[in-house]
Amino acid sequence: MREKKELELYVHIPFCIRKCAYCDFLSGPADENTRASYVDALVREILSNRDTFSDYRVSTVFLGGGTPSVLEGAQTARIFHALRESFDIEKEAEITIEANPGTVTEDKLDVWKKCGINRLSIGLQSADDRELAMLGRIHTYREFLETCEMARQKDFFNINVDLISAIPGQTVQSWKRTLETVAALGPEHISAYSLIIEEGTLFYERYGEEGQYAKETAGQETRLRNLPPLPDEEEDRLIYSMTREILKDYGYHRYEISNYAREGYECRHNLGYWERKEYLGLGLGSSSLVGEKRFHNTADMKKYMQAPASAEIREEIQELSVQDRMEEYMFLGLRKMEGISAADFARTFQTDIDAVYGEQLRKLREEGLLERENGRICLTDRGIDISNYVFSEFIL
Repeated sequence: MREKKELELYVHIPFCIRKCAYCDFLSGPADENTRASYVDALVREILSNRDTFSDYRVSTVFLGGGTPSVLEGAQTARIFHALRESFDIEKEAEITIEANPGTVTEDKLDVWKKCGINRLSIGLQSADDRELAMLGRIHTYREFLETCEMARQKDFFNINVDLISAIPGQTVQSWKRTLETVAALGPEHISAYSLIIEEGTLFYERYGEEGQYAKETAGQETRLRNLPPLPDEEEDRLIYSMTREILKDYGYHRYEISNYAREGYECRHNLGYWERKEYLGLGLGSSSLVGEKRFHNTADMKKYMQAPASAEIREEIQELSVQDRMEEYMFLGLRKMEGISAADFARTFQTDIDAVYGEQLRKLREEGLLERENGRICLTDRGIDISNYVFSEFIL
């Protein structure tokens, strides 16, 4: 019997209690009826894939959003019943749900356990209540602690905490306090992202390219003007550099540009993205890589709700060329601290990496941005600092 191929699943829950000031994700508040109708449509999409992926085994499942923890326990249970009915999910699969303090209850944790969820990703962002309020978060640090304590009591022993650095008003000292406070709690994984000002967010109106207020009402304009300034370049650099050193002191190793873990607790699902494993996105706007095709679901809620099957909602199906795949191999793989393997590149593409990227590799090594040792190519510390520039060099 032929061995089944590996597949990862991403399930998008596009709801939250309130839109944060920095968030440009496909998400927003919704009433109970909308959430219930969405779950109906999501279950329908999941079941429509029952036969399509029968020759795959699922190694990871990730419920993201939005805030998946806003769903009722029974709704989450319905989703997982459909997933297990439609896909061959490995017994030891890593199954993650994103959760925000203020939306987690003991009853939900019990349901998640029964569903097979074994990893929680908790969105804290900051241990400073003033910073949390400025970000538009719905919770306090105390509520985060209560959520963590509940999760531990319910035997969740693989917890990630999301943090954001370089946020308005943040200082080197306040970021240091957040890092040390969270690391002292001993979560198995910490994701530490640097704030990116995205179009379409409240922060963009204050800190974006133009910083214009013309489209705002008087009340909103006042709120924008009252937002504190972003950390300056020197503070941003110090914040960035101290993160690895502090987390290293607490027993975390950096395995990807923005991710730190205790040994054995690296996020398998995210590693799959960076290693170009096949994954199927389920839910509104979710993206997929199946075979050598990339596609995504519609971001139109009405269209998604009315679709009878997954084929009706897929958009922008792209057949990846060998060149596309090489480019992705480089700029995704180099996100990992271990970098990429020249031998693996040769096996994957049946050509030597220097025949394709020899000039770029030489140039970036001379600039001190890449290092090459024992057949592996990885970013230097300086290369990590300007990684987007390094990645752009591999676009053929």
